[in-house]
Amino acid sequence: MFTSYYLVNFFLWYAIITTSFYVLSYAVPKASFAARVLASYMALMLCAGWGIVSSAALTLAGKQGIAQWVVARAFHYTMYLVTGITFDIEDPKNILNTTRPAVFIGNHQTELDVLMLASMWPKWCSVTAKSSLKRTPVLGWFMTLSGTIFIDRKNSKDARDAMQGAANEITSRQQSVYMFPEGTRSYTKEPTLLPFKKGAFHLAVQAGVPIVPVVVANYSHVLYIKSFVFNAGRIPIKVLDPIPTKGLKASDVEELTRTTRELMLKEMIELTAKAQRRPIAMPAGTGAPSKATSTGVDTGSK
Repeated sequence: MFTSYYLVNFFLWYAIITTSFYVLSYAVPKASFAARVLASYMALMLCAGWGIVSSAALTLAGKQGIAQWVVARAFHYTMYLVTGITFDIEDPKNILNTTRPAVFIGNHQTELDVLMLASMWPKWCSVTAKSSLKRTPVLGWFMTLSGTIFIDRKNSKDARDAMQGAANEITSRQQSVYMFPEGTRSYTKEPTLLPFKKGAFHLAVQAGVPIVPVVVANYSHVLYIKSFVFNAGRIPIKVLDPIPTKGLKASDVEELTRTTRELMLKEMIELTAKAQRRPIAMPAGTGAPSKATSTGVDTGSK
């Protein structure tokens, strides 16, 4: 009872402060940045709590594979209500709902990508995470209960060894995963991609499942942290055709990574130009092929 009293008071005052910043933003536009940051963390806290409860219930019901999808849906709608931000999905072939298992990959821009994932998350899909996170309070509980596929790098000689356990889980559970091959957020104002790490591609090849690139337009007009810009808006996502990996070997990963990155960068620039309604020059040497292929070059793993 004592704890509940303080929790209710905390959320009440949190909501009052957030609303005050929204009201202030009509006179001071930069206040909208603080308002949406506070609203986003509120939504994240509420949905994290919901995630633990719903994941436990779905695990008991034998539906653990859709636990992360259920939480993602809740976060998607909550964020739209409190921030006015949403992602519009272009998936005419219904790839998100018909391709399983697969390794979904996407460009990584800012913390707002959590909402991007919530907006497009397929059923029977999970994130990947370091196995050490299992021991983290709350987050580790949710990840374990919701069927996260853990990767153990500590006891593996290289990336390929580390991915083998995850590859086995993908095939045995028929569970897709989503990964960011850039490895970190880019925080760029213009559409660009950081160099790709090869872990996602090794995982897809070892599991023999397709890679599905998911391209998000650059959204610096909605969120650009360096200038304290955080606006409401709609951001387009495009789901590209699956890239098959059956028959490929570790020696093919280098070329597969390169051609997939070129393809995604080309699509990202075109999508951003459409979303921001302005011409964007294609970087020199970005001649992305219509589909990624392999030439069998082996330079190891990063």
